[in-house]
This record gives sequence, C-alpha cells and structure tokens, in this order.
Amino acid sequence: MAHLPSIEGPHDLRRLDLGELAEVARELRELILETILRNGGHLGAAMGAVELTIAAHYCFESPRDRIVWDVGHQGHAHKILTGRRDTFDSIKREGGLSGFLKRSESEHDIFGAGHASTSISAALGVREGMRLAQASGSVVAIIGDGALTGGMAFEALNNAGALARDLIVVLNDNGMSISPNVGAVSEPRALFESMGFAYLGPVDGHDIAALVRAFEQAKTFDTPVVVHALTRKGEGVPDVDADPQRFHVVPPARAAATSSAAAADTPPSAPTYTQIFAETLCDAAARDPRVVAITAAMPHGTGLYSFQQRFPGRFYDVGIAEQHAVTFAAGLAVEGFRPVVAIYSTFLQRAFDQVMHDVCLQRLPVTICMDRAGIVGADGPTHHGVFDIGYLRMLPELALLAPKDEDELRHMLLTAIECGRPVALRWPRGSGVGARLEGPACALPWGGAELLRESGDDLLVIAAGPLVYEALAACEALATRGVGSTVINARFIKPLDEALLCEHIARANVVLTLEDNALAGGFGSAVLELCETRGLRPKLRRLGIPDRFVPHGDVASLRRQCGLDRASIIERYGELCTSARVVSLA
Repeated sequence: MAHLPSIEGPHDLRRLDLGELAEVARELRELILETILRNGGHLGAAMGAVELTIAAHYCFESPRDRIVWDVGHQGHAHKILTGRRDTFDSIKREGGLSGFLKRSESEHDIFGAGHASTSISAALGVREGMRLAQASGSVVAIIGDGALTGGMAFEALNNAGALARDLIVVLNDNGMSISPNVGAVSEPRALFESMGFAYLGPVDGHDIAALVRAFEQAKTFDTPVVVHALTRKGEGVPDVDADPQRFHVVPPARAAATSSAAAADTPPSAPTYTQIFAETLCDAAARDPRVVAITAAMPHGTGLYSFQQRFPGRFYDVGIAEQHAVTFAAGLAVEGFRPVVAIYSTFLQRAFDQVMHDVCLQRLPVTICMDRAGIVGADGPTHHGVFDIGYLRMLPELALLAPKDEDELRHMLLTAIECGRPVALRWPRGSGVGARLEGPACALPWGGAELLRESGDDLLVIAAGPLVYEALAACEALATRGVGSTVINARFIKPLDEALLCEHIARANVVLTLEDNALAGGFGSAVLELCETRGLRPKLRRLGIPDRFVPHGDVASLRRQCGLDRASIIERYGELCTSARVVSLA
C-alpha cells in the first residue's frame, strides 16, 4: 500500500508506525527522481537527505517546532511532506514551486535558503525570538557539511555555544557540497565540543530508526547539541557512485533530448562562456607563472576544474567561503601574483566588504570573474546575478567589464590580468552567441567602447554585455521602417568611454541604455551621471531589471517580462519618439 498519497502534512506522517517509514522513503525517492529528471534541478542533495527529512518530521512537530534547512536543495522531501506533493511536479517551472526553501510558499519553510551557511545563525535567532516571546517548541538547524565550510556557520556556532540555548544542529555529512569538500574540518566532534555543544553520533543518515533515537535524545538537552548524520549524496540515483558530481544538478529531460538530437543532426552548438573563460585562463597561466586561480567550492561550475588539472600547484578551492577567497587573493597579489577569483555573481555579494577594503582600497591586481551574471532562470531570485553592477560600480579603483560575446570575453580576461589593477568581469550563464574566436587573445584599449552600428541618429542604444545583440536585432527591424540608429557596445561599464558616448548622445533623438542588471545604481545610471556631468539632457530611458525580485522561470520569458528583448526595445523607442514614425513590431 502506498503511503505518500495519504500524507497531506507532517501530522499524517507521525500517524505511521516506525516500520512503515522505509516505504515512505522509497516513495519519496521515486517521486523526487522522476520529477527532477523531467524538470531539471538539484538532485543529489535532495536524494541523500530523504531519511533525515522523514525522521525530522516524525520527531518534531513542524511548524510549532522550527526546522531550518541549509542549503535549500536538501529540501525536496520536506516540500512533499509539508503539503506540496500535488504541486511538486511544478518545481523550478515558471509559476511553480521554488527549487529552494521559500517562506511565502509554506508555513513550514521557516527561513528561505538559497545560499549556504545561514541555518545556524537563523535558527539561533529563531531560538532567541521564541525565548523572548515565551513560545514553546524545539529549533533544529539541518546543515549540509559543505555549508559548514562557510565562516558564517562558525560565527553562529561560537555565538550559540556562548548563549548555551537548547538548539539542535543536525550535520548532514556526505563528504561533498557540489564537489568533494575541502578544509581541515574532518573530525568534527572535538570542534563542536570545544564550542560548547554536546555531540551525538555519528549516526547512519539512512537508518530512520537510528535517526529517530538520536533526535529524541537531542530533545532532552537544555544546551546546544549536534547530531552528526552520515549520508550518501545521491542515494537511490542509479549509477550515482560512478559520478556523484554529475547528479548535483541535472538538466531537464526536454533539454537533454534536444541536446542529443542537435548533437546528431546539426553542427556543435556554441561553447559556454564558462568554457571559454577556463580555456583562456589556462592559456594565460601557461604563459605567465604569476597567474593563480581561486574558487569558493565551485571548480566545476566556474570552469576551473580544467585549470586545477593542468596547474594543481596554482589552484585553490577554499570551500564555501567567498569572503576568505577574495582576501586570500589579495594576499597573493601582495606577493606579486595575479590571482583570478571565480565566483558566481550572486555569491560575490557576500564578499563586498573584502572587495572594497582588501582589494580596491589597496589597489591590488586581483581579477574577479563573475559567472551567472544577469537572469539565470530556474534557480530564481536567490541566484539571479542582477545586482553586481550596482554594488561594484560604486567602488573606487575597480574597473568593471562586460563582454558582448565569448570572443570578447577572451580579450577582456587578458586585459584584466595584464592591467595591474583591480578588475571585475561579468558574463551570463550558458552558451555564447556563436562568435568566431579570432586569433589569440589580446589586451583591449583601456576604457574603450565599441561602435557596432552607425546608420543614423533617430535612436542610440548603449548596451552592456550580450544584450548588445538584442539591440542590433531591434535596430535592424527599425531600419525597415526608416529609423536610423546607432548601437554602442559599452565593453567598460567602469570606466565609461566618455568621449564616444557623449559624442553620440549629444546628437541622438532618443537614447536607450540596456543592461541585464537592476536599474537602481546600474549601467544606465552611470550613463545618466555622465550626462549630468557633461550638461547633456537627452531623451533617455534605461532598460534593465525593475525594482523587484525576479522569480524563477525560463530566461527568455523573464527577459521579456523585464523588457529586455528586441520587441521591448522597439516599443520603448516608439514611446519616446516624437516624430510620426511611431513603430510597432507585428
């Protein structure tokens, strides 16, 4: 008899006998595997945490007892057991369930979790809030061992030990975050006990009865306690032992089928920006022994795995520790090296202070490479890289560049490494535009923009990054209606090519700026500031991400919603145009 259809919430789970829970685990794995292989998304962590999730909801009465997850892609079984079974097939689809924990989705999602290392801090805050409000109930932080490499987790452990509250920390230890974990935290008992925690374990994280016993024992402590559970990432996924990293995130079945068909019937697709970055960096390292590479637990996601293979002595994976990664790079730069730090745009936000104080203020030659800049799709608002222009553009001494395509990325990376100053580069997730890789990489003229189209002054579009190609397509369409236009590829978001921009802004009837970034403080704001400084008063509109968090969904669809596609460019021109040639696109 199937149990899952009768479980509408944790209270239904607790009605079952302990011996029936193994069947619930089997049904959960079957549903998670089928859904994620179809929709795409995080799989390995979710499959490995199934028994742990069942035991937690069997022992604790969520939401009266607060369960805080870290990171959120452990939480698929949690979603199913807390009333979202019937909608689970919508996970990561536009308008459907989030792939992470989300407070607006369920009262059982106590704290949103997209980034790592947050659960102990949040849970301790919840514990104190409940104490002050005289509310009853347990507080449980379930943290993956990869998240334990982040400094914030240790700050929270230190504070929790000092406060000595009855907080339960469950360490889900599978030996991996995305790649195999790194660092000195391999024997955790002494670590936790030195911080004032009692220690229970290690417990077999796939033995529900053993987990239940450990959790029931943990509930008897009136001081902080750690339950150390040993799990296997991807448990229940066929052939996972052969390549566990492959199953951290899987593509949608539709995309995989399309990719297979394309491989059989058409020429190879364009390489990804990540691949081009990795190849160019390896070439630079082969020529220059000063080049070193640093990542924060993402050697595969950032493309640095190939660098690690070729130059193991010059490669550093520091764990989920973005702040440390940046300051570590600054220290290397002090000794004459040219460190390249590869961190996703959304994760670099955590190291803002280090970029400012440790790199920019000391004008050290650190190159910061931000993959996944702009809208990233199904991972949603925790992962969209749409704030980096705003939070980096304000920093003195830091140059900020955005390539229009994969070929320009090669030249920009070399420019950054060779210039001897702080530089940040941003590029989007996924494949390039198919640009030809013309000759060896070479340094670009510093601060120079690129004039891509000059066929009239009715419209000027100044674009940053690959959205340049949307601008070119829009201007081609407008040309059929007699609109003369100019397109400039900014290349340098900071410093701007003031001479070129001002020359064309001064004579354009309508000016549009285009960026895959939040409008507040973004590239368009930089152009407006330039106009103010130069006394220019153009008819200008900024196109970019509005002042809201963008949900998860298809990248093309989300860009349309944000007004970043060809049709939106044409529409905005029509709104600002004062001539009789108001344009629409059928």
